[in-house]
Amino acid sequence: MPLQVGSRTASRVAEVEQSVEAISGALEAFLAEHPRAVVLEDGKAIFDMCEAKYRLATEHGRCTLHLWSEDRNLVRRVSATVSRNGSLRLSTHRFGQTKPQTLELVADKDRRTPSTREATRVKYLRVLERVLGRAFPEWKADGFRTAMDLEKSFGPAYARGSLVQGQKAWAVIAVNDEETQATVDGILTLGILWLHHCRESGDGRRVYQGLKVVVPRGAAALTVSRLSWLHPQAARWELWELDQAAEELEQREAADHGNLSTRLMHAPNEVAARERFAVSAARVMALVPERMREVVEQRVRSGTELAFLLHGLEFARVRMGYAGSSFNSLQEITFGAGANETPLTDENEGELRELVARLFERRAASGDKRDPLYRMQPERWLESVLRRDVVTIDSHLDPAHVYTQVPAFAAGDRGMLDLLGVSDDGRLAVIELKADEDLQFALQGLDYWVRVRWHHLQNPDQMSGLGEFQRNGYFGGVRLAESAPRLYLVAPALRVHPATEVVLRYLSPRVEWVLVALDERWRAKVKVVWRKRSGGV
Repeated sequence: MPLQVGSRTASRVAEVEQSVEAISGALEAFLAEHPRAVVLEDGKAIFDMCEAKYRLATEHGRCTLHLWSEDRNLVRRVSATVSRNGSLRLSTHRFGQTKPQTLELVADKDRRTPSTREATRVKYLRVLERVLGRAFPEWKADGFRTAMDLEKSFGPAYARGSLVQGQKAWAVIAVNDEETQATVDGILTLGILWLHHCRESGDGRRVYQGLKVVVPRGAAALTVSRLSWLHPQAARWELWELDQAAEELEQREAADHGNLSTRLMHAPNEVAARERFAVSAARVMALVPERMREVVEQRVRSGTELAFLLHGLEFARVRMGYAGSSFNSLQEITFGAGANETPLTDENEGELRELVARLFERRAASGDKRDPLYRMQPERWLESVLRRDVVTIDSHLDPAHVYTQVPAFAAGDRGMLDLLGVSDDGRLAVIELKADEDLQFALQGLDYWVRVRWHHLQNPDQMSGLGEFQRNGYFGGVRLAESAPRLYLVAPALRVHPATEVVLRYLSPRVEWVLVALDERWRAKVKVVWRKRSGGV
């Protein structure tokens, strides 16, 4: 929980003697550990590190932090850091000023105190029971609660209970309008688990017909998309939006892709891009020791950007830009791991050499598992391994056509596929990866599958026979099958959340899935431990 920091606290922070190395190390470690951190000033979020970039400069005995995004820019000298309760407080100074101010980096966007969150949820329970009583007068609300149950994966953000009428019952799960959108979007996974729990723990007196999901008004887009892909014979599924202020319920109907606005970007011309960036790429690679060069992956992000990665972690990139106010193009090289970006100059080439050496020493299969550089972006590491050897997942996958982070935009959110491939029968393969345990694994994979399916079936060209993917430059020379994609869910065996298989049982038979468990030592060598398929095939 982030704390509101006043001038007195900032002064105490500033009094602590810290070296420039300690300050920069604390910042880099925190941002490596929390890549989705938010930067606060006076309690207000000013940067989301999912989208922002930063640079740390340590010249002349000072640590200078530069943060920037599309709509904001900030430069401060940092004189001290204090780590506490999932946050990092920085004592900072504007240029020319001696009085310290405070910036705070927090890992959790939800900045409410535990007592405030609890009070909100208790109040919501009362509202929910009143609304359900009016909307379903022939049914009795029973056992509603928000208590945490870690053993069954139920958190306090979700209100859970039943509507009962004799032996008939509905499982109900709801979320209030002060929770984050990510919490709202996660409700269907918890709802499936709640329905399953109600059915498994019953004594036979009640027959649970299905699940009613209640979300805040206007927050149902993703849930609508997911709902239509649940098994209609396994249960009845209903989605309701609640206006808490008016205490009014309105039912939403499921749709194949909801109201998502989604589109593909054109695949870049790899050959032309590599020719365009050849000189800049040679400069970067010259700073990488020769024995390490074969491990570096050079990935064309677009026609205007080339990235350099080590085991999925980007440490340098080249971008096209413009010189000053003219229209003359130039190439800018920046370096830094994660969101850190520093322009490469003749004077700081040594810093890039040091970064590369540090990465190759610490981001290795034999590295220290406690090291932030080892732990950074584990899904990207797994992605880089499987991209080179995708047939490990399924021998029928085509290693010549594997695409990373195919962008599709939906409802204002830029969703990135982990891997998109094709099997030898022309069937598209959506490959969702998780390196760590994730309750939402199954439905996040479904989200990507829904998008790919929609694009694949969208506006086929009758003359050429090409679908939208091929018209945008993907899968050249491949005859894609008309059938829906196959969904692969890939994770280390001990990182597959126990809830994953339960959720998969409730997916529609129209979603063909394969759950692939890897040996835990996948960083050194990828080996499949077991596979499970939809339909038990």
